[in-house]
Amino acid sequence: MAGEPTSGQRDEGDESGPRERPGLRARRVRERRVWIQAGLASLVLHLLVVLLWPSGGLPDSPFSAAGAREMDEDPADGMMRAVAMSAAPTDPIQPPPVPTFELDVPEPPETEPDATPEISLEEPEVPDPAGGSTVGSDDEDQATGLPGATGAGDAGTGDEGLTRLIPPTPRGMIIPPTNRGLRGTQVEVWVFVDDAGRVVPDSTRLEPPTSDRRFNDQLIREAAQWLFQPARRGSETVASWFPYTITM
Repeated sequence: MAGEPTSGQRDEGDESGPRERPGLRARRVRERRVWIQAGLASLVLHLLVVLLWPSGGLPDSPFSAAGAREMDEDPADGMMRAVAMSAAPTDPIQPPPVPTFELDVPEPPETEPDATPEISLEEPEVPDPAGGSTVGSDDEDQATGLPGATGAGDAGTGDEGLTRLIPPTPRGMIIPPTNRGLRGTQVEVWVFVDDAGRVVPDSTRLEPPTSDRRFNDQLIREAAQWLFQPARRGSETVASWFPYTITM
């Protein structure tokens, strides 16, 4: 047909590409016009804000310090402010006075040391040697002794003999060990034995005392513990002195 394009014409039209439709092109034109109008309106609005907004300096920063450098002599307002504080002087606390007490201490009474009791020693009565009884080998012979004569008796201890007072007899005596530093020294210990056979306290005497005071004290303490059969006068027990000699 004369009105139909030939195949050669169709190929040329295909190579030129598809043509845009009239509706799509018009819509794009309208969108571009809207974007341009919106940009102009935004620009005008920002200019109005800048021009019409009340002008003024920026507020001072609360963190900036005042001074000549900041052209401000007044201190800036802030959250921190230094305040010089000083405590009022306090009155010194005076401690209360220490109470003093006066005590009346009575003077101790003067006591005199107990005096050593005076002990009278009874000397044994010695019978007259011119008259007495002698006991010889013969019990029946009784005669009067002659001065200067020698008897043949058994030296008995009867009440009528020379030893009318029978001295105490030791029952328990503890002698302290001898002191080597006092070798060759001789001391006589005198104790007063009561009628029960015990040494009277504080009655021990040393004749003479040794040069070692410690040994003297030990000897006196030991002598105070001695035990005796008490002295006898007839059938009665009596108190009497007892001497004991110690040779180092």
